[in-house]
Amino acid sequence: MRTPANIAGYPIHPMLVAIPIGLWVFSLVCDFIAMRSGTPELWTGIAYWTLIGGIVGALAAALPGLIDLLSLEDPAIKKTALTHMGINLAVVALYVLNGVLRYRDPQGIGGVPFALSVLAILMLLVSGWLGGKMVYLARVGVTDAPESTVRAKAPEFRNR
Repeated sequence: MRTPANIAGYPIHPMLVAIPIGLWVFSLVCDFIAMRSGTPELWTGIAYWTLIGGIVGALAAALPGLIDLLSLEDPAIKKTALTHMGINLAVVALYVLNGVLRYRDPQGIGGVPFALSVLAILMLLVSGWLGGKMVYLARVGVTDAPESTVRAKAPEFRNR
């Protein structure tokens, strides 16, 4: 089921979500490094700016995601998409709060900001699972090629 937010048939939302996910995971990695580093201020700074970049990336990914959500007609798929969106909005809110706390105490290591990062990553795992469920089980954003095209492009997969 092709979704309306696409470039040349490729859905935009899955392309963009890698940016905030990667930045937020790296932010958490930087927190771990800061806890063991001789220069924690460097790593807490990197964690802060990657966290902020993740927020910007998430907002960029949200628009095509919303466009795709509004195009869904199946109630079960739409319910999954709404849950996916709700979790993602909560994650962004956690990271905004996290960013404010880190801005107020740039040299703080651990504590509430670290706990918020861990919680948000765990929530992202659930949200990603729901996104994968929509793609792999409900085929949202997937355009199936005609059988003749598949055979012409990938003959080694015939009869498997």
